[in-house]
Amino acid sequence: MNIYQFIDQGGVIVLILIAMLGFGLIIMLWKFLILLSFMMKKKDRCKDCIEVLPQHSDISMIELVVHEKMHSLERGLESVKIIATISPLLGLLGTVIGIYSAFVSISTHGLGDPSFFADGISMAMITTIAGLIVAIPHYIGYNYLVSMMDKLELSFTQEIYTYVKLQDA
Repeated sequence: MNIYQFIDQGGVIVLILIAMLGFGLIIMLWKFLILLSFMMKKKDRCKDCIEVLPQHSDISMIELVVHEKMHSLERGLESVKIIATISPLLGLLGTVIGIYSAFVSISTHGLGDPSFFADGISMAMITTIAGLIVAIPHYIGYNYLVSMMDKLELSFTQEIYTYVKLQDA
């Protein structure tokens, strides 16, 4: 079975899942590149945050400024999380539709010729597979990017805090 047969037998649900896969992968790549760029220019970003801080800032003020900076980096990750959550459900919807189609074929044509209900079973399996193929990389990518951002936020906060403490001394 080639990819075109796979898509044809999966129907509209597989087409939706393919669109979600492409959209999610683009977002993850975009976020990864933005985070790399942010890390490479971390010193400049720290200076930007330090300029915003009032004189003699405490750790809660530093964390607030860093959190605001990190919040802008998180934009788009919600979509990746939604894709990771929704795609198995779409696969399950395709499974239910395929099984329903198989039962309709059985009730219409009887059990004499299995090819009548095989299409429904095939659709059920293909949409389940497609849903998992989309969900798994999105779960992994989302968790990786969130972990990357958490580490970045921690190091960013520490660097600014160290600079502020040196200025106050």
